[in-house]
Amino acid sequence: MSGAILYIKKDLHITEVQQEIFVGCLSIVSLIGGLTGGPASDSIGRKWTIGIGAVIFQVGAIVMTFAPSFRILLLGRLVTGVGIGFSASISAIYVAEISPAVTRGTLVSLPEICINIGILLGYISNFVFSGLPQHYNWRIMLGIGILPAVFNGITFYIIPESPRWLVMQNRLEEARLVLFKVSNSGEDVEQKLKEIKEAACVNTDYKRKALYQEFLCPSPGVRRMLAAGCGILVFQQITGIDATVYYSPTIFKNAGIKSEKKILATTVAVGFTKTIFTVVGMFWIDKVGRKILLYVSTIGMTACLAVLGTALALQKNLSGSVMQDPGIGLAIFAVCANVAFYAVGMGPICWVVSSEVFPLRLRAKASALGQVGARVSSGLISMSFLSLSRAISVSGVFFIFSVISAIAVVFVKFCVPETKGKTLEEIETMLIRGEQKLDLADAESVKTEHQLETDS
Repeated sequence: MSGAILYIKKDLHITEVQQEIFVGCLSIVSLIGGLTGGPASDSIGRKWTIGIGAVIFQVGAIVMTFAPSFRILLLGRLVTGVGIGFSASISAIYVAEISPAVTRGTLVSLPEICINIGILLGYISNFVFSGLPQHYNWRIMLGIGILPAVFNGITFYIIPESPRWLVMQNRLEEARLVLFKVSNSGEDVEQKLKEIKEAACVNTDYKRKALYQEFLCPSPGVRRMLAAGCGILVFQQITGIDATVYYSPTIFKNAGIKSEKKILATTVAVGFTKTIFTVVGMFWIDKVGRKILLYVSTIGMTACLAVLGTALALQKNLSGSVMQDPGIGLAIFAVCANVAFYAVGMGPICWVVSSEVFPLRLRAKASALGQVGARVSSGLISMSFLSLSRAISVSGVFFIFSVISAIAVVFVKFCVPETKGKTLEEIETMLIRGEQKLDLADAESVKTEHQLETDS
């Protein structure tokens, strides 16, 4: 969208306000998909929810590609947002529920890898198709997004249903078969199935308390879960990553780059940086833990956002001077470094944490609630960036993001638990008790599972 919007603005003659609404409405409307996707996944299953989300997204992308006017284009964007919210609210949960504890962080990070590959391909398509007539280039840039959704639909026929959802439906034999596919031994499967049954409260009389009552009047344990799982998703957005991705051409133009071709080429470098460092974070997440990478990420982002704000502020006074090119280089470096620090921590780990900290009975609905917070935050940032930049300057906006990122460091310290190597059921027990560490017996069970994975 960052490159396509340059040509949409020219071709359809939209105003700056319309541009902000068009870019930001996706995040706002995706909360509709998020709110419905969570309950839907509890009713029809994780797998079907992801598949339906892909279909909705395809419809929206097709409408945008052939839109004859801004109103139809906006309609397609809204439909696309619903599809994104519908499937995104559950994809991380699905991966978490089929993954072993010792590799869950890496596997749940894979959707973030795919998102970044998509962003990178979007930047590349912007650059490749920018030379076409402006009536067609942005349509191709948006239309090519249909292809990944088609691939997602194909994989729907391959992936199994979540064993934990199957247990919630009391379909224990089907759950056992799925666990056999993703586990190492029959004995391990029976133990996991027993733990899942206990967590899901199957064959118990737990189901007396309405789930939404737990959100309105949460116990201390559920309150800790909501703070960690929902709070981290909000901080992921309000530190400004979507503004950096969507409006990177605007940022680089303010930095002093004049040529649209050079601006789009620079955004490709940003995409490469974000993708590469997401892979780095994915490989380290199960080795060093969630909190260490979150510290590195938030502290690094705080510094980079401050440097970017400083560079953009100085560029106003460097126009035409010999220091203008070094100033441009510093701004580009700050943007790339910021997305790199985001990619090793806040990007993938927020999805991991939000998929881990909630108990099975609340997981889908609580994650959907976190998605709502994330989408609203993202939409507010995206829809206000240009207006706020005009009011206090682009550099001023990034100084604000730097302060928010510094607050995120404090949030990580006090509200985010370390979940590395723990089963989902052990994490639930830890947060209900208010513990920061597992007791010796729990730690020994994790060590045993790690040994089974290693031996296999």
